[in-house]
Amino acid sequence: MSANLLIDERSEYVVITINRASAFNTLSIDTLNELSDSFRSIGNRDDIAAIILTGTGDSFAAGADIKELSSLTPQSAIEFSERGQDLFTLIERLPQLVIAAIDGYCLGGGLDLALACDIRYATSRSTFAHPGAKLGIITGFGGTTRLADAVGIASASRLFTTAERIDALKAQRIGVVQQVVEDDVMAIAISVAESAVAQGRKTISCFKEIINQTGRV
Repeated sequence: MSANLLIDERSEYVVITINRASAFNTLSIDTLNELSDSFRSIGNRDDIAAIILTGTGDSFAAGADIKELSSLTPQSAIEFSERGQDLFTLIERLPQLVIAAIDGYCLGGGLDLALACDIRYATSRSTFAHPGAKLGIITGFGGTTRLADAVGIASASRLFTTAERIDALKAQRIGVVQQVVEDDVMAIAISVAESAVAQGRKTISCFKEIINQTGRV
């Protein structure tokens, strides 16, 4: 049983919910480990075609846990960074379709996590940013590459160096998310997951293998 996650297995797809609402679903070391265990376990299953990732309360995920970051030594900071990089690489290489259902804050490492997913949907109240510049840090989870791939180098550079917060509609315009809905982001995520189930895991797996190997369809 996960202390920081809720796992809801449905008909051939799974909903993983980060359940740390009181901490804005920050990505603590324990949370990263639980996400890694869950995604790795689900990734090995032939009966699951899609995974929906979401958060509780007012956040999808609000980055790394700052309290933990402040206590890291240089060596443990490297290990923490590598833990996040390994998890996000695992997510983007899964044979299943991974859908981020974003409602609320999607910041820092939380934005990196969303970018590791195949498709991203958000509610209109959602907010996106990489606030590290205000703290004198930069993401260590691979977000510099993923954000630039999603929105282009110029837009990524602006977001990283200014720590600018953008709303969901602007996030859609520049390519961070694929669609914005008013309220029920889970409804569209579930619809897409069910469509993926109808297509079958093998079809999705072959498509994603092509993308991962060549970077294009």
